[in-house]
Amino acid sequence: MNAPHQPLDASTSDTARPDAARPIQALSDQLISQIAAGEVVERPSAVVKELLENALDAGAATIAVRLEQGGVKRIAITDNGCGIPAAQLPLALARHATSKIASLSELENVVTLGFRGEALASIASVAQLTLTSRTVDAPHAWEISCTHNAAGQVQHKVSPSAAAIGTTVDVQDLYFNTPARRKFLKTEQTEFGHCAEVVRRIALSRPDVIFSLSHNGKTVGHWTVNDIGKRSAQILGSEFSSARLPLDEAAGPLHLHGFIGLPTASRGRADAQYFYVNGRFVRDKLLTHAVRAAYEDVLHGDRYPSYVIRLDLDPALVDVNVHPSKVEVRFRDSRAVHQFVFHAVNRALAQTSATSFGAAPAPSPASGSMLPWLREQQQTSFSPQCQPALVAQPTEQYGALFGSGNTSDMPGNLAGYGAQATAMATPALPDQEFPLGFALAQLHGIFILAQNTKGLALIDMHAAHERILYEQLKNALDSNAMQVQPLLIPVTFYADGVEVGTAEENQAILRALGFDITALSPTTLAVRAVPALLKNADAQSLARDVLRDVREFGGSRVLVERRNEMLGTLACHTAVRANRMLTVPEMNALLRQMEATERADQCNHGRPTWVQLGLSDLDKLFQRGQ
Repeated sequence: MNAPHQPLDASTSDTARPDAARPIQALSDQLISQIAAGEVVERPSAVVKELLENALDAGAATIAVRLEQGGVKRIAITDNGCGIPAAQLPLALARHATSKIASLSELENVVTLGFRGEALASIASVAQLTLTSRTVDAPHAWEISCTHNAAGQVQHKVSPSAAAIGTTVDVQDLYFNTPARRKFLKTEQTEFGHCAEVVRRIALSRPDVIFSLSHNGKTVGHWTVNDIGKRSAQILGSEFSSARLPLDEAAGPLHLHGFIGLPTASRGRADAQYFYVNGRFVRDKLLTHAVRAAYEDVLHGDRYPSYVIRLDLDPALVDVNVHPSKVEVRFRDSRAVHQFVFHAVNRALAQTSATSFGAAPAPSPASGSMLPWLREQQQTSFSPQCQPALVAQPTEQYGALFGSGNTSDMPGNLAGYGAQATAMATPALPDQEFPLGFALAQLHGIFILAQNTKGLALIDMHAAHERILYEQLKNALDSNAMQVQPLLIPVTFYADGVEVGTAEENQAILRALGFDITALSPTTLAVRAVPALLKNADAQSLARDVLRDVREFGGSRVLVERRNEMLGTLACHTAVRANRMLTVPEMNALLRQMEATERADQCNHGRPTWVQLGLSDLDKLFQRGQ
């Protein structure tokens, strides 16, 4: 028999549930501000972010940031904005007081970076804060300083001061009254790194504003007024500025512009990715996924692209009031935004062919079955129509030297003579410029040496041909309707309400993707057909992934990625192999196809297919003119 229930005594109750005996009461303003500070003032960099946003909202054209001990000891930010009238200084430090919004309609159409009216009050609750400001019509500046009494309450004192037009916010001894919070901060250098990154992010968003940054009395950054191209080069470095593509597309109320890094200049970490929505830096899963999906075809593995992208749209179409840190947003039509960003970035990356002179797109195989075309590609390697008429064709001489053309038939000491024979047959460059020029020779059966107007081009023939075939395979598949493979026995599986609802609401999209997914009951889905190209995939796993993508993004990147992975493997096995000796016409045909193929600057795995050595580079190698 169970023991009778024994009530807990008062001491046990207080220990187990400290709120049990307490009445409901309103929190003090100080405690409310400290709770808000836990959300807004996560670390010194959060203070820097809030104060910089206030400075920009005030119309500042010059902003100076001074830090001491990583921002823990001191954060002082001075701007030349409009300033704050003396009578409004106490209100500026009050909770939920702001000049940026005054109605619900303004909240739904936020055009400023800050709008909550919590930042200064939260900072003042956990630090010693002094604010000095002067408006253009004031004879002098005014200063308001915050002190904390014995009870922990913040007290204000306003007094005259001397300062130029604008505002200076001086924050000292962050978390002096919450030592437990201060213990969670990292080393001085780590905290400074976070603060410096915030300054860089905001400086990238406003190249029309002068920014300066100093730490412990030493200047570590100064950025003058520039356009976004030069500002991004200053902050991200020459490596980014020399390997990037411009981006500028508009559709209806959406405008996407900035720069995206070439796949061949990818990084091992996602530490050079800057996305802005109406000038506000954001970390949005939907936007990040859209950009990453656009790079999937040219960047594989654990590499990350670099980019500085800004999306401008009607403020009414985006909700920035999602999180206190304001780095998350919510779009009214997230699917449309995702598709717009994906296609805009994808089109920009498609321009990474071996030419920037608007060559025609690569010819697509004839419609219908791809097998005859694949056999033709394997037998001929390159289309004869791509061979330029200006190039001599020493096929007989080449065959006489090396027999079948396979390197196994060629004595090692004759390799140099083969290169010489090839070079002698190469004509002078014509008046019409071909970006990759014309072939001179093969090197070790792997690389093609070509002369162009800039100097010497070195081409990885297998990687280049792999990209050409891969793009042609995609074009061939895209030119036909999605082929569907009905399943002899439908695959049924348990599904939650969200999956069932997604399947029922998106039948047209699923059919266009080649799927027949129907609901048998409120908890069961049946897969009756899948895309023919993926007929051997796990139908249940594939269906779940597709439903998730359709629900979140309005389409299926999983389907495209799996399809492209198979086509990439096919292209790799079909492409010309290393150590196969090519004739000069074959090599030149490959160069012409590269110039006419989208994304030909890199192979399917993101590695470069060719590099350029300019005449000045060659002169330096041999110290000519020195």
